[in-house]
Amino acid sequence: MFERSKQLFEDAKKVIAGGVNSPVRAFKSVNRDPLFIKKARGSKIYDEDGNEFIDYVNSWGPAIVGHADDEVIDKTKAVLENGFSFGAPTILETELAKRIVEAFDSIEKVRFVNSGTEAAMSAIRLARGITGRDNILKFSGCYHGHSDSLLVGAGSGSSTFGIPTSKGVPIDFAKHTLLAEFNDLEATQDIFKKYGDTIAAIIVEPVAGNMGVVRPEDGFLEGLRNLCDRYGALLIFDEVMTGFRLTYGGAQHIYNVKPDITILGKVIGGGFPAACFGAKAEFMEYLAPNGEVYQAGTLSGNPVAMACGIATLDILKRKNPYKELEKNTQKLISRIVGLGVEYGIPVSGEAIGSMFSVFFRQNKPTNFSEVNQSDLRLFKNYFWGLLERGIYIPPSQFESNFITIKHSLEDIENTIVAVEEVFRELSEGRFYI
Repeated sequence: MFERSKQLFEDAKKVIAGGVNSPVRAFKSVNRDPLFIKKARGSKIYDEDGNEFIDYVNSWGPAIVGHADDEVIDKTKAVLENGFSFGAPTILETELAKRIVEAFDSIEKVRFVNSGTEAAMSAIRLARGITGRDNILKFSGCYHGHSDSLLVGAGSGSSTFGIPTSKGVPIDFAKHTLLAEFNDLEATQDIFKKYGDTIAAIIVEPVAGNMGVVRPEDGFLEGLRNLCDRYGALLIFDEVMTGFRLTYGGAQHIYNVKPDITILGKVIGGGFPAACFGAKAEFMEYLAPNGEVYQAGTLSGNPVAMACGIATLDILKRKNPYKELEKNTQKLISRIVGLGVEYGIPVSGEAIGSMFSVFFRQNKPTNFSEVNQSDLRLFKNYFWGLLERGIYIPPSQFESNFITIKHSLEDIENTIVAVEEVFRELSEGRFYI
């Protein structure tokens, strides 16, 4: 079923480190070789062996309007024909920035970059420049990219490999990153009591997605906002995953908590490399060329990525699909959890907007320590059982799944049928791995 992908992976390993350009793609956490994807359309992807899959990876989040949408292709192609990159300002940068500023009450100006990692790194530098402080506080299981000061207790790809920190990160960088458990406001308060006057910023995913989907508990985000106000620190929301994914105004709109700096990515590029960080104008004036906080990028604001992002956001604003997306997501996760009960599989699930996760543990997790109590053997077999039935989910317990506006009720029903078959096999003691 996957013979050509297996051959292509062997070939890739000869010239690409690990055979992949991002670690989670290697499928090591599920003990198999990765699929090589040839094309995608709507809610489906197709591998090099000719297999078709209902896709819940969505390029890890950007493809909310579906793969290869005709409107997005047409508008992006028109820009592509005028040239790829100029290293100079274009109208498209301003147009996309206007849409973001309009959508987020907390943002008056933005700066475009090429990835979420760049955006997080730059947002932290900006916070340090504004406050004159060195330390930041992050939460275990929240992933903000692979810059040195953030690979401390990281989630996502690092957790998949069981590596809480990375070699190559100097201790002198890591010591400026303070750690707390997500949803543990009391522990966060204790850290501020001890180090408050040294903390430049809290950085947090308002809804965690890089340890699987974990919601903030009541009062948690409000408590972080109050702590920052009390101690003169800045609050950074990493909405790379949730921005324009949960609703048009992101998680901060849902929870009615305004950060000082917002990080966006994924959906704003529609599948092309694009991200940004934004804040009120007063803070953004600290950036060069007006201020003394330096940040730059040759391909930042690339016109092709800007065009794709504009087309994607325009579809979302016009169609406003968020209620329907959430209804479909809730239907899917509730049916999966119900099947777990029916077949005696320890399963819990979380869903918000068009994001969801299935955890192989009895109770829904509230933090990274609880996520780590999931039965990874069950997850691996769940993954491969679904894959062999034409359902493509992230190859890690520590990732979010995504639904697009192109996922049909038939897609969802076919997924539920596949889940039931896999759970039945697992309940009978039949395992793939």
